[in-house]
Amino acid sequence: MKDNITIKEERISSEEYIDFLKRTDLGSQYPKERFEERIKKLVANVSISLVARNKEDKVVGVLFGLTDFAYWLYVTDLGVDRDYTGQGIGRQLMRSAHEIAGGEKDIAVYLIANENAIPFYEKLGMEKSSDVMQYNKIEWTSFEVK
Repeated sequence: MKDNITIKEERISSEEYIDFLKRTDLGSQYPKERFEERIKKLVANVSISLVARNKEDKVVGVLFGLTDFAYWLYVTDLGVDRDYTGQGIGRQLMRSAHEIAGGEKDIAVYLIANENAIPFYEKLGMEKSSDVMQYNKIEWTSFEVK
């Protein structure tokens, strides 16, 4: 990761996160229904909120996660600005979140990966799992954050 990128635990506003989503492929994971209202809840309530910023203070990477700080970390969001991919930001965000949650000796990490992101997660040592259950009855209209 380049020296001019800093990562820290930080709550960002929903407006700043939505602006960041426009510069990533991450926004396509959200439904259109009540988008802004739900993003406000997201940024306010995640257990782990890590933000990578460049020297101009622009958000270039984000990781949100839910954890019990004892056994599990579920990464809900991991994205990097398209202009900053390939610099190790995503890898460092994952490493930092894992440590904050309790470290790899205690904490199992789970997430739902976009098909295009699977090679990235495999490089981190993650494996596909078949033991995850889901219950999903939410309204879902796909859209692109612009």
